[in-house]
Amino acid sequence: MLRKMLTALGLAAALAAPVAAEMEDRLVTVVTSPDPQTQLMSMVLTMQAVQKGVEAHVLLCGPAGDMALTDAPESATAPQPPRDMSPQGLLQAAIANGATVEVCAIYLPGRGEGPEVLIEGVGVAQPPAMAEKLLDDGAAVWSF
Repeated sequence: MLRKMLTALGLAAALAAPVAAEMEDRLVTVVTSPDPQTQLMSMVLTMQAVQKGVEAHVLLCGPAGDMALTDAPESATAPQPPRDMSPQGLLQAAIANGATVEVCAIYLPGRGEGPEVLIEGVGVAQPPAMAEKLLDDGAAVWSF
């Protein structure tokens, strides 16, 4: 019995290896965390993917949406060690490098504000289009 189980596991690993070695060509990064370090790390990893040629789409929801505000809180703009980068600064770098960035459709109405409060390059996600991106078989989805 144990031998059959090990053989089955070995076969499953061998079949999965080629799939795991393939890199997705699209990435959806969903950021909801209020933690500045988590927000920054989400942008660091997204930028790494962008630099590898991956098409990146960033969705900011809840407290993470604050990263996209022109009048963002200090937690989104304060430089962090070790490279003195901020979540918003790296978000802007991602936009400059071709990433699409949107806030959740309910973020701005929940604040009683419109898209004019967002930094340049940030839009508002449309639920049908966002659902399509999240369900895309060719896309990796990272959630922070």
